[in-house]
Amino acid sequence: MNTKTTKEPTERKKLKRAARKKATPKPKRAAGVARGSEKRKIRHMAKGQRKR
Repeated sequence: MNTKTTKEPTERKKLKRAARKKATPKPKRAAGVARGSEKRKIRHMAKGQRKR
C-alpha cells in the first residue's frame, strides 16, 4: 500500500492499519520451510556466490 502522499504520520498509520485489516490473511508457512534462525548458516562466502 502506498501512503507516501499522506504527510501526517498518524493519518498514515490509520490508513495502513485499515489496509491490513482489509487484506486477505497470508497463508501459513509450509511445514518444510525453515524460518530465519532455523536456516543453515554459511561459514565463509566467496564473492559472487549464493549464500544458500
